Amino acid sequence: MEFSLLNDDTNAVNTVTQWYFEQWCGDGSYTLAQVSAMVTNSAGRTSPPLTVLAKQGQHVVGAAQLKIREMTQYPQYEFWVGGVYVCEQGRGQGVAAQMVDEIIVQAKRLGITALYLQTQDLCGGLYAERGFIAVEQAQSNGYQVLIMTMKLSGEEK
Repeated sequence: MEFSLLNDDTNAVNTVTQWYFEQWCGDGSYTLAQVSAMVTNSAGRTSPPLTVLAKQGQHVVGAAQLKIREMTQYPQYEFWVGGVYVCEQGRGQGVAAQMVDEIIVQAKRLGITALYLQTQDLCGGLYAERGFIAVEQAQSNGYQVLIMTMKLSGEEK
């Protein structure tokens, strides 16, 4: 498994856009053009938002994002893991876990000291296995989610 930033492989924007649109926007909440703009805007290198791509050979098989203030009801939580998606042929191979680990690496590289995320898996799933701890349950877009955090080091940035 190799990882790169979307910033280094902008040809993947359309693939990631299609994945995200089909996975999370089927309810009409966003248009394909809006999702494309969000993905394009997550192509940072030196600061969030940024997108990590997982590749097997020349094929992109997954994406994950380091976001800024994903949930408006938690303005005090600045940096979030989100948009973790693995295409069908990449599933069951630990790709999602490896991408989360790579997001943690990127966050540390940027000096971020705490990460947050939301998951519909109320047990924490792969995030708990990676060391994230539960903060609380909340409602998000009509779903019950678990808010989790991981302290990376020192004082919170």
